[in-house]
Amino acid sequence: MYEEIYAAWRCEAESKALGSLPADFYARVTRYLQKIREESRMLDKKSVKATLLEHELQHARRMVKALVWLRYRKLLLIISKKQKVPAESLTPEETKLWTHFSAFAEEYQKFAERLLRGQFSTDKTPIPHKRVILRFLKDIPAIIGSDMKTYGPFLVEDIASVPAENAKILIKQGFAVPVEAS
Repeated sequence: MYEEIYAAWRCEAESKALGSLPADFYARVTRYLQKIREESRMLDKKSVKATLLEHELQHARRMVKALVWLRYRKLLLIISKKQKVPAESLTPEETKLWTHFSAFAEEYQKFAERLLRGQFSTDKTPIPHKRVILRFLKDIPAIIGSDMKTYGPFLVEDIASVPAENAKILIKQGFAVPVEAS
């Protein structure tokens, strides 16, 4: 696993584009780091093996931290340039986060536009959430809607009603299509 972490970190560090990670990458990294911690707990702290495991853990953690922050910065750049994120490059965990992140960025841009048009409001009344019916084209984990309610998880061909803000993002990223209600 150490070699895989190193390869992913190096690929991300050397490329301007967002790299692809296996869907189970973060879960396997977590298990790997836990295994090293457990193994080192059972050893004499002064042994060579314990020292080597501690160094392996430190280096792996540094690479994972750098990898996550490199990916985060690249995603920030993608959203700031209003580009489409390559969905196949995201892990399921990142896809879930991306949905929330892109919704926030979109709402913040709308806020800025309203502010510049002189339409700033201190009104704290909640905005009613328009809903859209979607048919899902891909499996996705549960999401937090713009109304702060949990939706999903969704499987291919599931039909669900979600807030319009979330529906727009899911459609734009190719996860779902709108369904016309009759």
